[in-house]
Amino acid sequence: MGEGRTLPRMIITENVSKNNMQSRFLVYVSRVIPEPGMSLLEQQSNFDVKFNQYDRPPTREELLREAKDCDGVLVLTTETIDEEFLWNCPKLKAVSSYSVGVDHIDVNACTRRGVLVSNTPDVLTDATADLAFALILAAARRICEGDRYVRQKKWNSPFSPYLLVGKDLSNSTLGIVGFGRIGQAVAMRAAGFGMKIVYYSQRRVGEAEGSTGARFLPLDDLLKVSDIITIHAPFTPETRGMIGTREFNLMKNSAVFVNTSRGGLVNQKALEEALTNKTIFSAGLDVYEKEPLPQDSPLLNMENVVLVPHIGSASVSARAGMAELSARNLIDSLNGRVPKAVVNTTLIHK
Repeated sequence: MGEGRTLPRMIITENVSKNNMQSRFLVYVSRVIPEPGMSLLEQQSNFDVKFNQYDRPPTREELLREAKDCDGVLVLTTETIDEEFLWNCPKLKAVSSYSVGVDHIDVNACTRRGVLVSNTPDVLTDATADLAFALILAAARRICEGDRYVRQKKWNSPFSPYLLVGKDLSNSTLGIVGFGRIGQAVAMRAAGFGMKIVYYSQRRVGEAEGSTGARFLPLDDLLKVSDIITIHAPFTPETRGMIGTREFNLMKNSAVFVNTSRGGLVNQKALEEALTNKTIFSAGLDVYEKEPLPQDSPLLNMENVVLVPHIGSASVSARAGMAELSARNLIDSLNGRVPKAVVNTTLIHK
């Protein structure tokens, strides 16, 4: 991933500016991460590393206890970094997240305390775009229904004109909500399938329009014209629940809806109703309002939805890249260098 740049007295907070004066750092890793991440941390001569050895998130009590005297932490999205956590960790200088999204971190509170927050953009773009397109294909062509049909030994005729008829991708319109790195990567894949591409984003992305052939539309117009809709927007207070009953009612009843971004962007009850009432044709979901998906969720009993367990970044190269970048971010943050992916950039002088 490359070493971070040396900080030319750019950190403006006392908490971080003392980094270079401290000889050793205690860090806590909330889950064992793939290589080369763990090795990078353990090979640092000025790091004492402790980590959660269980294949589960730490409980809140465990997290607070283990992180209490740490200078830095590397966490997953299952760990909440809030005011309580920061009060509990007075020595904390850096939080590195093994994720792109940082909605589990109170970034403003960290900034006020001079705690650098970093994340892992770019390295999981292709893996997440691949999964989004896999869900598009699976939900449109009813792949999982077909798999269950065969496994349940229901296939008793060599051919039927009406068996599990799905939706065409070629010449259909793909609506992409959120046109950052991942949204643009999905657009590039869609172009290979001969799809027309429209997108909505908080700002127009002219360069990407040229390279992908995508056309900007206001959100309501996109929802009305799209045959397939895929969500790639950031999760913020403003985007929470941005797709609800009103938005599903704007969609075609033949629409396929896919979400690989964050569950909180969608009103899940409204989605369940849209699937039950056939307001839309089908859905493919990698993320949910509550994770893991509760065992009593109505989604589990629906045929017209494909469900996977938040595996958007679950490729070998993406997970290794996330591990390396999150480790290097933490190493650079504590050693007085600007990490590659700083979230609270206001801590750094321009």
